[in-house]
Amino acid sequence: MSAPLLSLSRRIRRTPFSGRVMASGVKAYTVYNHMLLPSVFESPEEDYRHLKTDVQVWDVACERQVEVRGPDAARLLQMLTPRDLSKMAMDQCYYTPMVDETGGMLNDPLTLKLAEDRFWVSIADSDLLFWIKGLVYGLRLEVDVDEPDVSPLAVQGPKADDLMARVFGDTVRDIRFFRYATLPFEGHDLVVARSGYSKQGGFEIYVDQWDLGEPLWDALFAAGEDLNVRAGGPNLIERIEGGLLSYGNDMTRENTPHECGLGKFCQTQTAIGCVGRDALLRVAVEGPVRQIRSLAIDGEALGPCGDLWSVYANGKRVGRVTSAAWSPDFETNVAIGMIRMTHWDDGTKVEVETPDGMRTATVRESFFI
Repeated sequence: MSAPLLSLSRRIRRTPFSGRVMASGVKAYTVYNHMLLPSVFESPEEDYRHLKTDVQVWDVACERQVEVRGPDAARLLQMLTPRDLSKMAMDQCYYTPMVDETGGMLNDPLTLKLAEDRFWVSIADSDLLFWIKGLVYGLRLEVDVDEPDVSPLAVQGPKADDLMARVFGDTVRDIRFFRYATLPFEGHDLVVARSGYSKQGGFEIYVDQWDLGEPLWDALFAAGEDLNVRAGGPNLIERIEGGLLSYGNDMTRENTPHECGLGKFCQTQTAIGCVGRDALLRVAVEGPVRQIRSLAIDGEALGPCGDLWSVYANGKRVGRVTSAAWSPDFETNVAIGMIRMTHWDDGTKVEVETPDGMRTATVRESFFI
């Protein structure tokens, strides 16, 4: 039976790279921030193997930017996150959990500081723009907030440095992790950051001119023919192995950063002004009662976790699995789940209620990397 089709409309936007993505043989999309996000080209397993050995170009234009600029820009950014931004340098990208007044996760974007009074917030899948605009209006802040037409293109994989150097020059090799540089392409300066949604290393190029999308795609493919460059996208198997969390899947507004294992990004003592600061100070003192953990689920290969799978111990529910996939490298079903503190220790045996029945599983304190 064929899969149902996705009906396209103006509510689901194309990207500057959509034509090239279709020509590359995309087989599946998901919808992310009201945009198309390519998810499969050959198969999840083949895309996974290629990502870990070669280099891929990803259309991640769905990582929309919220631009914050004006005299109160830095103050507003600090209100959004418990991470202390006071020492953020001009060329830095900060992973910034963003929370509401209860300390609940609203998004986990990458924030780029472009100037003392100008930032890009490269968001995960949620309408963070409306929350930010609401704060601006309610507090009468002197700042402009909008969504610029900026479309990231990612280059990921072990050969990413070699490919990027052929297009942007060897300067690109000097960009440090979670830093960016402004580099020329066809007479236009582009922000290029060493970042991306994989553990294989790579870059994200912030394309702020629509008609540069296809020329940049073509330049990368022409330069990388002998590197076996292919189109790709965030890979479910690889991200679960590496413990890369998916907002809306592994964490929601019901969860605090501490529950998501992001406590190291919460400097609540010094992040003065964060709207969720008081709530997170209490969490920091008391500690979370549940937390994200990696799991290895026994048995034959399971399909993707399209819904929450309950986790049990001695007949009592002690958590839930939020993402799962079969790992060819580790020869087990790898998973991410939210587990209660009574059963989150490394090596704890539990049972997972899967669509294929109850499976035994082992809780892991570290991810599969």
